[in-house]
Amino acid sequence: MLAKLERLIGEIGDLNSKLILLVGPGRSGKTQLLRQLGAKLDIEPLNVGLELGRRLAATPNNKRGFLAGELLREIALHDEQTQERTEAPLLLDNLELLFEPSLQINPLELVRQLAHSWRVVAVWPGELRGDRLVYADMSHPEHRDYSRDGVVVLEI
Repeated sequence: MLAKLERLIGEIGDLNSKLILLVGPGRSGKTQLLRQLGAKLDIEPLNVGLELGRRLAATPNNKRGFLAGELLREIALHDEQTQERTEAPLLLDNLELLFEPSLQINPLELVRQLAHSWRVVAVWPGELRGDRLVYADMSHPEHRDYSRDGVVVLEI
């Protein structure tokens, strides 16, 4: 699976959105695969919930949704500088915070925007149903349902 992921990373370089989502049921090995890739490339995966959560905690409630994308981009930029990487992908895990209803943001679009600047490999915290990326059940307040168009999906 790691070899397949590395091949996909090489293939997405010319795409407009350079985003690969690792999708599979809970405990299927998505985070483990991301960590294996990180170890091979000597890159630490970014824990979005932890890093973004820290910054949002210091942000007034009424500005959190507006600033979430900007803060995530700052975190990615800082991560890129500390890693001193050029073509290496940005590895994202623990995206659940992005689905917080009070933020009123589109988590997939936010990650797609990062993928215009960098190759991004992210663990999708939901599942793939047909050609739809789904997060949480329909009755859940954090429920989201997106088309997988423009996203490379690697099913685990």
